[in-house]
Amino acid sequence: MSSPAPLIGNWNFPTAIRFGAGRVSELADACKAVGLRRPLLVTDPGLARLSMVSSATLSLRKAGIEVAVFSDVRPNPVLANVEAGVRVLRAGKHDGVIAWGGGSGIDAGKAIAFMAGQTRPLWDFEDVGDWHTRANPAGIRPSIAVPTTAGTGSETGRAAVITNPATKTKKVIFHPMMMPQLVIADPELTVGLSPKLTAGTGMDAFCHCLEAYCAPGYHPYAEGIAVEGMRLVKENLARAVRDGRDIEARGHMLAASQMGSTAFQKGLGAIHALSHPVGAVLDTHHGLTNAVVMPYVIQFNRVAIEDRIVRLARWLNLRTPTFEGFMQWTLELRREVGIPQTLAELGVKIEHLDRFSEMAADDPTARGNPVKASVPEMRRMYEAAIAGRL
Repeated sequence: MSSPAPLIGNWNFPTAIRFGAGRVSELADACKAVGLRRPLLVTDPGLARLSMVSSATLSLRKAGIEVAVFSDVRPNPVLANVEAGVRVLRAGKHDGVIAWGGGSGIDAGKAIAFMAGQTRPLWDFEDVGDWHTRANPAGIRPSIAVPTTAGTGSETGRAAVITNPATKTKKVIFHPMMMPQLVIADPELTVGLSPKLTAGTGMDAFCHCLEAYCAPGYHPYAEGIAVEGMRLVKENLARAVRDGRDIEARGHMLAASQMGSTAFQKGLGAIHALSHPVGAVLDTHHGLTNAVVMPYVIQFNRVAIEDRIVRLARWLNLRTPTFEGFMQWTLELRREVGIPQTLAELGVKIEHLDRFSEMAADDPTARGNPVKASVPEMRRMYEAAIAGRL
């Protein structure tokens, strides 16, 4: 029997990815490959205090790369974080961005690089129609992404989610050139992630894959990537939660995260539409919120997705390859990794629902749901998720 292939590779899909344990040591070479001589490293305050960031900046400076750090980034980044970062980038004459962290740090970094040379406001580039064509491509700085979580997969995405505090809504800012030119995907950087955050981010990756797989439309590439991403989560998430130093499990989860963001170009759906208002108003963790609402959305969508869920259950080699068997397995996985069962446990109350239901129906991800969901349907799913009713 042949030995398994080592978890290391150089990939160019959907962008250039240097994947493998220890590869953060190649950051200086990656900067030179992209043409960065004076990058701004964008991260969050917690990571900025850790040795992984100080070690990276030291190694960059030793290599002759003049790096500065910007860390005024909230867990759900807001407009002010992007605007402050753009001011620092321009004042320091930085030629690009190293986006370092989880989805928040990477989203903020990508948005800062994107807005560096724009004259229009950020909200003019929301993912609506062809609004991305309003951007000046020459004003977009290059970026390198260094993920420290395995969940949102922002490092392989062409968009950034930024909260508008004036309306308390999450906005998806999109441009094809927002995709980082190069990714350093080192699973060792995810080892310090707590079991709770490992579970929340890992379930985010699963939800991305699941919604992409179920979204209407023809995109077999995305569907194939989504299925393998879900298999990797099935085989590795609980392992990573139990033992945070399991580099193999961490590596597979990092790949699953990137596969999720690659697959969801096919579409997302009501999981994200329901989750975004909760995160924007109550500042809950995005992946955790996705994981809580997921089974209630699956049940709502059953009439449109049952056949493909049965097929997925076979591919995942579930004990009972039926719709009910898949539902039971997802509920068991949530329990095993410590995901709350209801939105009530995240602080969502009935009095939130008039507002949340309207926000969810207006969210751009709602358009990708397999079953049309307007305000009444969104409210029905919220009510089920608060009560734990399937």
